[in-house]
Amino acid sequence: MDTRERILGAAQRHLNQYPTASLADLAAAADVGRATLHRYFAGRDDLLEELGARSLARWQQSLAEAGVDEAAAGGDAAAMQACLTDLLSRYVADSDEFGFALTDSHLLSSSAHMARTQELFDREVAFYAAAQRAGVLRDDVPPVWLGHAVYGLLVAAREALRLGDLPRRGLEELVLTTLLAGGGTS
Repeated sequence: MDTRERILGAAQRHLNQYPTASLADLAAAADVGRATLHRYFAGRDDLLEELGARSLARWQQSLAEAGVDEAAAGGDAAAMQACLTDLLSRYVADSDEFGFALTDSHLLSSSAHMARTQELFDREVAFYAAAQRAGVLRDDVPPVWLGHAVYGLLVAAREALRLGDLPRRGLEELVLTTLLAGGGTS
């Protein structure tokens, strides 16, 4: 693994635990000096931009590998249920790796990232709308609400892991059942 990749990996892991870490903290986490870090990234914002781009690429990859477009186009309820389960499992796994990107203020204010985020979110919401039409997801709420609900569940999952409130094992199922059944008893 080259130095740049090592810096990115270490920074990503460190930011998941300490989202406000300084550039000096990130250099130390990568076991490099600040001068070495600056050879690859002019500053913290440049490093975050790269990590944000990686996060968005992973989101796109998760959508593709779960097959959301194919499931939505096919209209089969069983295929959509399987796709939803796969997608949420991928998202929870990604929250371990890319969790900081869910709430980082720099990434949330980047116009380039926001445009790409909206494109991916719209694609995800189109899948939720198809799942509603197939009877997989409740149809009495706007599909965009389901997208926001999934986002909220992923932030909650990330925080539960980060703070040690819940173990990693079983978290996918918890996110899925919370989305599908909510917190009610009926």
